[in-house]
Amino acid sequence: MSKDLNITLLFDFYHNMLTDKQADVIDLYYNEDLSLAEISEHLCITRQGVRDNIKRAEMILKDAEENLGLARRYIAIKNAAEEILKEIEEMETIENVSAVPWIAPRLKRMKKQLEIIKE
Repeated sequence: MSKDLNITLLFDFYHNMLTDKQADVIDLYYNEDLSLAEISEHLCITRQGVRDNIKRAEMILKDAEENLGLARRYIAIKNAAEEILKEIEEMETIENVSAVPWIAPRLKRMKKQLEIIKE
């Protein structure tokens, strides 16, 4: 995962651990793709202040992930759901599945649940 995507994912999970200013700076820098100068102008702080806030916020987000691991677990669950979904799709193609009446509806139900997790 690229550095930008990683920070964005961590921000989604841990943005409440940042100060309002740090959260604003991270959002503008990573999600809105503004430059340091644009953020500096927008928030009325120096470019160095913007850079310092970004670095401090990144450190807080990474530390939170190291301690809590929510993003790592989320990715693992999402990957597992995708794998299980592939297996279900393969099972649906087997001719004998329709011979057992209770299998097909269960596979459909599981598939729906996994698609929700996958999103």
